[in-house]
Amino acid sequence: MKVLLLKDPKTKDLASDPYVKELSSHGLQATLIPVLSFKFVSLDHFFDKLSHPESYAGLIFTSPRAVEAVKLCLQKPAHKEAWKDHLCAKWNSKPVYVVGKATASLVEEIGLSSEGEGSGNAEKLAECICSKGLSYSAPILFPCGSLKKEVLPKKLQEKNVPLETITVYQTGPHPAIQVSLSDYFTKEGVPASIVFFSPSGLKYCLLFLKDLPSDQLNQIKFAAIGPTTAEAMAEEGIPVSCTAQNPTPQDLAIRIKQIGMQ
Repeated sequence: MKVLLLKDPKTKDLASDPYVKELSSHGLQATLIPVLSFKFVSLDHFFDKLSHPESYAGLIFTSPRAVEAVKLCLQKPAHKEAWKDHLCAKWNSKPVYVVGKATASLVEEIGLSSEGEGSGNAEKLAECICSKGLSYSAPILFPCGSLKKEVLPKKLQEKNVPLETITVYQTGPHPAIQVSLSDYFTKEGVPASIVFFSPSGLKYCLLFLKDLPSDQLNQIKFAAIGPTTAEAMAEEGIPVSCTAQNPTPQDLAIRIKQIGMQ
């Protein structure tokens, strides 16, 4: 059974992406097509904020790209030295909240301990943060992308949890997305399933999908990596055949196998 994953790879080698490997281990012929491109911005301004952990009550990372922004900041020798010398330890004395195992793993690589990785999405992470019942004298620093949803900021605001956001990357369509999709359908035919991994990824693939003949479109079962993406699909009239219980390769593979048997 052919499965098309519309996502960005976790590694440079597409075949070694954990989602491709996991689905393949279940006998699924998984192909990955990158759909997004990222441009990092305001990194000097971001590091200025990272240089003053005393001004914040903690950190929030809801995507791997936000952690990659920290890594890019630390490429400068002086920044890297300051991070190792004292900044990392000071941030580690505060809560560092993350969404997902991939983000948690990257946070660990920069020397930080994290919590909340099992929350699955920004909304559940906000609930996790609010459930701690802490009082804050300083805001939590939230590096994010240009297309961030307002769910997390809104929920934290409702519970009087102060938040300071900074946009550290901009999201756009991958320049080769339309060509890649056309090539896939020409060479591989119509996949049994297509999986979306983000509302923005969905947005940039819609034009191609809506141009597909209805007899091809009706053959495909569409899956979402999580509830936020599923909601975006429903809003665009894309039928959601399944949603992964948790945003992990294992849970996605289980759900794809289930709908394949229906």
